Amino acid sequence: MTSGSTVSASRSGILFVDKPMGLTSHGVVSRVRKLADTRKVGHAGTLDPMATGLLTLGINSSTRLLTFLVGLDKEYLATIRLGSMTDTDDAEGESVSLADPAVLLGITDEAIRAGVLPLTGEISQVPSTVSAIRVDGRHAYSLARAGETVVLKPREVTVSAFEVLAIRHTDESPTPFIDVDVRVECSSGTYIRALARDLGASLGAGGHLTALRRSRVGPFSLTDATPLENLDPDRDLIPAGAVAARLFPVLELDADSATDLSHGKRLSGLDLSGGPIAAIAPGGQLVGLVEVTDGIAKPIINFPPGEVNA
Repeated sequence: MTSGSTVSASRSGILFVDKPMGLTSHGVVSRVRKLADTRKVGHAGTLDPMATGLLTLGINSSTRLLTFLVGLDKEYLATIRLGSMTDTDDAEGESVSLADPAVLLGITDEAIRAGVLPLTGEISQVPSTVSAIRVDGRHAYSLARAGETVVLKPREVTVSAFEVLAIRHTDESPTPFIDVDVRVECSSGTYIRALARDLGASLGAGGHLTALRRSRVGPFSLTDATPLENLDPDRDLIPAGAVAARLFPVLELDADSATDLSHGKRLSGLDLSGGPIAAIAPGGQLVGLVEVTDGIAKPIINFPPGEVNA
């Protein structure tokens, strides 16, 4: 782990981290707080301990930008094991059923590829009972692990791509199984564990997730990320302005307009419309996000003028 390279309290930005297996998202935040020597660290979009891949963190005032990252669409690479179900719909849970070997022998590759089609597009999905969804103020996973019955309502999600990459039939006695490697592009709030569960159910064999890697969030991919063990917050911090410019249209400000906007004033005479729009100062600093109506820019959120976005 990199040490001795801290981030000044006057610096702000976004870190893209490649999370390792076995660590919670909060665990990553805790490590980055120590590395960056600041308590002001947050993340956008939780990854389970068994999952790896892209985790987005904000440092200092750039945590304000995380709100606009949480809802972005995502891409995952995953492995679904057909032939067994667990109480968590993933490999971290206890096995609750095993398929009859004869059922597995009857599942063809064509049947698996056909099985993902009804799980593609706009679908109604019941989240896993060990999800972070709150029920009466408590996380569903807390209720489930306490032995309480958890009933979650279906939610509408969009699975824009559900691609079968590889299929491996394993005839291990007495519990054969089929591993299916998949690539999924989906809306925020989609549970890949639930896709594994539902694919297995549709094939009559049961299924659960054995591997999960988040490869993309919105326009950001693993090529933007640094493995946690190699992370240097000072070196790897990306300016909030650069991140916002990849997410939103850009309004380039002159020095006077940047000052006015940072003081909460509205800007007029603009030929843009809509929002959020990233308002960028001449030096590349993100002054704020604005919404423009009838040529007038109203601040949605501003960033402290004293911080350096890098």
